[in-house]
Amino acid sequence: MYRFLLTPRWWGINVFVVLAIPFCIFMGSWQLGRFEDRVQDHETATTQHESARREAARPLAELLPVDKATVGKQTTVTGRYDDQLLVPERKLDDREGFYVLTLLRTDGGRALPVVRGWLPGEPDPAKAPAPPTGEVTVTGALQAAESPGSNGVSGRSGWPAGQTGAINAATLLNLVPYDVYDAWVTLNEGDSGMRAVPVSAPQGTGLDLKAFQNLGYTAEWFAFVGFVVFMWFRLARRELELARDAELGIVTEDEEPGGTGDAGESAESEASGDEVGEPRAGLTS
Repeated sequence: MYRFLLTPRWWGINVFVVLAIPFCIFMGSWQLGRFEDRVQDHETATTQHESARREAARPLAELLPVDKATVGKQTTVTGRYDDQLLVPERKLDDREGFYVLTLLRTDGGRALPVVRGWLPGEPDPAKAPAPPTGEVTVTGALQAAESPGSNGVSGRSGWPAGQTGAINAATLLNLVPYDVYDAWVTLNEGDSGMRAVPVSAPQGTGLDLKAFQNLGYTAEWFAFVGFVVFMWFRLARRELELARDAELGIVTEDEEPGGTGDAGESAESEASGDEVGEPRAGLTS
C-alpha cells in the first residue's frame, strides 16, 4: 500500500517537506525574537526616560555622540540664541502644530538646535515668540538627529524659507552659515508660554508598525508549517486511495481508455454485434 512513498516523485516531495518544516520554524522563531527585542528595547527606553528626568544634568560634551544609552539624558548648555526656524506637521495630543526651533551658538562656534516649544495650527513666524537675548543656559533632554520619513518625521522637501522638515545637521547646514551639532535638545519647560515637546524614543525602540510586522511574519511562518504538513497528508491520502482502488480492481470512469459511461457500453455492443454477424440498421440482405 505504501510503496508509492518510495517512488522518485515522492522522494522529492518528502525531501522538500523535511527541509521546509525546520526552515519555517527557524524563520518564525527569528521573527518572534525580533519582536521580543523591540518590546525589550521599548521597555528599556521607557525606564531610561523616567530615570533620566531624575538625574542631574550633564555637560553636552559628556553625552556625545548620541546613542540609545544617552538619548533622553538631561544636559545643560550655555550660549546665545541665533537663527530661529519652524518645524511644521508635528502633532501633540492629536493636534496638528509646529515646533519652534532656535539654534544656540556655543562658545566653540557650533550651534545646538533647541526646541523651545510647540504651538498649534499652521506654522507662522508671527506666532513664534522671539528667543531671549544675551547669554543663556538651557537645560533639557538630549535627542538624536531625526531621519526624514521615520518616527512621524515628514519626508517632504522644498519647505518654505524659515522652515525645516527634520532636525538634523545635514538639513540644517543648508539653512545656516555655521556648524551644527548632529543632535538636539527639547526644553523641560516650554519657553514663553509654549508647550514643552515630549522626549522621543530612539529610532527602532518603539512599538511601531515594524514591530507588529515582525509579529505578523511570525504567524505566517508557523502557518506555513501547518500548510506543508496538511498538503503532505492530503497528497499521501489521495495516493493511498488510488493504490487501494487499484488493488481491488476498481477502475473509475475517467480512467477508462475507450470512453466513459454509456458510450463505452454502446461501443462494446456494436463490436459484439459485428462479431456474431447481426445486420446493422439501414443494410439489406
